[in-house]
Amino acid sequence: MLFSGATTKRQRVATAAAAPEAASCRKTSAFRSLFNDAATADVNLRLHLESSPPLFDSDQEPESSSPDESTVQSDVLLHLHTDVLRRSKYFNALLSDRWMNEPDEDSQDSGKAFRLDLKVPASVGTVDAHLTVLRLLYSDDFSGSIDSASAALLILPVALELLFEECIVACVRFLEVVPWSEEEEKRILSLIPFLKQEESQELLARVSPLKEDSSEEMLHGLIRSVINYHPNSAFAAKAFVANLLRDFSSRDLVRRVLDRAFKTSLNVAKESLEEYSSPDFRGDHNETEAIQRLKLHTAMTTGRHLLWLVERMIELKVADTAVKEWSDQISFTADLQRAIRDDVTRNIVPGLPGILLRCTCKLARAVTAGSILAAREVRMKLVRGWLPVLIVCKDSILPMLPSHKSLYQELEETFLRIISTLPMVEAQELLQQCLSFSTRNVDDCPHLVSAFNTWFRRATRPSEDFKLT
Repeated sequence: MLFSGATTKRQRVATAAAAPEAASCRKTSAFRSLFNDAATADVNLRLHLESSPPLFDSDQEPESSSPDESTVQSDVLLHLHTDVLRRSKYFNALLSDRWMNEPDEDSQDSGKAFRLDLKVPASVGTVDAHLTVLRLLYSDDFSGSIDSASAALLILPVALELLFEECIVACVRFLEVVPWSEEEEKRILSLIPFLKQEESQELLARVSPLKEDSSEEMLHGLIRSVINYHPNSAFAAKAFVANLLRDFSSRDLVRRVLDRAFKTSLNVAKESLEEYSSPDFRGDHNETEAIQRLKLHTAMTTGRHLLWLVERMIELKVADTAVKEWSDQISFTADLQRAIRDDVTRNIVPGLPGILLRCTCKLARAVTAGSILAAREVRMKLVRGWLPVLIVCKDSILPMLPSHKSLYQELEETFLRIISTLPMVEAQELLQQCLSFSTRNVDDCPHLVSAFNTWFRRATRPSEDFKLT
């Protein structure tokens, strides 16, 4: 870590640095233009990489190096000033013992600059970052150097190492208001433990969820928003959210969010049809008719939401719960059948039965394809509950639209395939209800012929075939 132990340093030197800090700040203005000025400096500071041995152990005085050469040198000698360095609590504490015992003016060493050695981690850019922070000790123009998130992230570790509080605050304030790349965010997270609580508060607020289920609430809110979007932008918004769900890392979380939205929409559709079918809302009064229209439109809109949710759940292979819920809707399918037989429904929302049967068809097809491993009871209840709706639709909705005809045909075939997976007793009961699939021309209903042939083949199989050896 570039500034390992920085937090401890800040606490340890705070007391030692507090007394002379105010006085040093008042004197600093006189040295603003004297950075690396050998003629006036009273401190020689050597920056050297940790992999390079310090040279101050030798009596030989090093040659002065230009800060601009830092990218190609492992050692840089700077001529600095005590009153400026005191802006850094690290240097203030380091120099305090020496200055408390300052030599007499007549002593032999009185004109000799004090020498300090500062090790710099041996990584790219660290010498430059230290030089930038040392220059900032001579200037209040932090904005000139801290002009990007990457620049702030180079400077901040050094400012923390040297306990340069003003520079730390300037870096943190800049990072608070600018966007970050993913890599920059990782670096900020690594720096936060070294900041004071009040310094890190805004940074933490950006990256720390308030609750453990924040992602779930966010996804649920997006789904809830997208299914209530204005029609003009619904398609694009739904495509965007569908892509988010598809790429989300936690499939269990996606399952919970979609199950939650599905159950909510299903309940709305059920309540709308239940209230429409209620005796309290039957009659010829204008007010009653307005309420009926509202309930039917609500059921239609919610049916579209359910279809989109079913498609997402099947696509992401998380539709197990949806199939169970859809198969256990005796009262819902009964209300739907009453609504289908009603002229009001056919006039106001003729597409409602088709929307709900498309949901049924997609779920049933996923079952027959093995995408949803539904239990026998679920498969049986799915056909038993929704087969009467299909029969009522074929009998009641005239004229039959081409889209309805292909939907009915597909759902008939899918139901018959599910029936073929059931025990023969249950299959016998349900097949007898499928006679409405037949036509005068047997060639027009090969799916029904095949289903009965399969059942009779099994029923007439000799009992010897089932004996265990």
